[in-house]
Amino acid sequence: MTADDRHERREPANPWLWAYDGYDADTQGLRESLCTLGNGVFATRGALAESTADGVHYPGTYLAGVYNRLATELAGRTVENESLVNAPNWLVLRVVADDGTPFDVEHCTVLDHHVELDMRRALLVRRSRLAHPDGRVLDLTERRLVSLRDRHVAALATTLHPEGWSGTVVVHSALDGTVRNAGVARYAELDDDHLVHVGAGGTADPEGISLEVETSASHIRIAEAARTRVLVAGAAVDVARTTVERERYVGQDLTVPLDPDAPVTIEKVVALCTSRDDGIAAPRLAAEQWALEMAGSFDEVAERHIVSWRHAWDRSRITVVGADARTQAVLNLHLLHLLQTVSKNTTELDAGVPARGLHGEAYRGHIFWDELFIFPFLNWRVPELTRSLLRYRARRLDMARHLARGAGRLGAMYPWQSGSDGREETQTMHLNPASGHWLPDASHLQRHVDIAVAYNVWAYWQVTHDLEFMRFWGAEMLLEIARFWASATTYDAVRDRYDICGVMGPDEYHEGYPWRDEPGLDNNAYTNVMAVWCIERAFDALDALPPHRAAELREKLGIDGAELDRWGDISRKMTVCFLDDGVIAQFAGYDQLAELDWADYTERYGNIGRLDRILEAEGDSPNRYK
Repeated sequence: MTADDRHERREPANPWLWAYDGYDADTQGLRESLCTLGNGVFATRGALAESTADGVHYPGTYLAGVYNRLATELAGRTVENESLVNAPNWLVLRVVADDGTPFDVEHCTVLDHHVELDMRRALLVRRSRLAHPDGRVLDLTERRLVSLRDRHVAALATTLHPEGWSGTVVVHSALDGTVRNAGVARYAELDDDHLVHVGAGGTADPEGISLEVETSASHIRIAEAARTRVLVAGAAVDVARTTVERERYVGQDLTVPLDPDAPVTIEKVVALCTSRDDGIAAPRLAAEQWALEMAGSFDEVAERHIVSWRHAWDRSRITVVGADARTQAVLNLHLLHLLQTVSKNTTELDAGVPARGLHGEAYRGHIFWDELFIFPFLNWRVPELTRSLLRYRARRLDMARHLARGAGRLGAMYPWQSGSDGREETQTMHLNPASGHWLPDASHLQRHVDIAVAYNVWAYWQVTHDLEFMRFWGAEMLLEIARFWASATTYDAVRDRYDICGVMGPDEYHEGYPWRDEPGLDNNAYTNVMAVWCIERAFDALDALPPHRAAELREKLGIDGAELDRWGDISRKMTVCFLDDGVIAQFAGYDQLAELDWADYTERYGNIGRLDRILEAEGDSPNRYK
């Protein structure tokens, strides 16, 4: 094996293992994302426990539905952004030699480094052999989990084995609330400090510490508690401890003797609770009870966790007949991350499906239309989870109605980006890293998120025929979405056709016309065709309901026969534009756009995946081109 090979992901012989050999700072961010562990309530990136956010490593823990809003003065404007909050870092576990040198990948020579994600059991195992500058070698093995069974609990167990030497080390175990949302470079100019201190300190149990913070604007309390225990040959031993406490930070320094004949295991069991959690009155007290009294040892937590994952895989496993180990491993990895982002635990939450999961801060943890991609799987495997996630949309139906009124429409207009309460969270300005310019953002005009919500409701109904859901939530959502699309049309009497103007389609490269100042496109093919589909499904929903419930719903919403007749007329006369060769045009006027010199841009830039940024940096715009 060459030195370069040691830094590569190992091709799997076992389709349930995702492994990396060697330490590589350049790919550490990707590794941390792919080695994220979660349980549908919270997830923690696969950062090294001793690491900090330093440009190479980025420890991050994210709780589903925990958002906070900050304002930033930017380019002469006040810009508000709501973000999924980076919660206090519970991982912190550092081993420091008697001369003050940390045993870590930054200060020691890395002799061996191996990280393995056991996807069947959702366990992350890391082994490092680290050579101190004076030659002492420490073998460090860590096992880590975020419990699927105990939704508030995470744990790690780190075994220290000195190779041929004895001595004393200090193990620093902490809960770090000084973290910020600093994981996305293009957001660097935005305010990123979301947490304020509430309380921190030791507990009645000398092995315990706890920390409580609060989000600065949404005022959500987040509490963490940790029990750190030292074990030799499986038995707990007493060691000297010193509590370290400052604002938004609490830790313990444990003085631990090491012997080559008696490896030492440091066990850290952690609980995370928030003021959003059901059945919890005091988050810090609840976290302490879970970590110190209820969770048990690492092995006990792991045993319950592994059983829960066995049950989850029994419901969700997909086996590709004839596939090689790598293909099956990639599929298992995708399924693992899906089931860690949304799980049976999610059914107890008011939370949606963030576009980037619970793995980091891209898109600020906002909810777009990405549930569209996972519901076809969940509908058949875990339909109760689909129902819970659809309830996230149902609870925000009134806000969608409010947004429609604000846009001069009827019905319900769901936002392109949603967060805590269903208002439009799409940024008003975005940064082009290629030019350094802050530019107006028109992506809120992607009204097809309404179509996705309707599609998801109908697909769930087709699989489950859940009449209770349709009676109380689904049909009302479908009717209000159909009403929105009907109100978004304008009738052209000359052509006897209905038009939808001023929207963006799924193609985000085209925000508007080069000959028009205001953003938005007319008669986007996808939008128009699917708007008709939404209207037709609204009729189907009324037919699916018991007659008395359909009548109640029509009366509640004020839908009379004349309105339904207009919907029917729209469904038969919606505009769809065609090119001269008979191909459907993406939108009206598409044929008037210029052809781009693809060969020239490919030759000059190589990767033109973000052609929008390239063109803007040149003073041009993708709106000019097909």
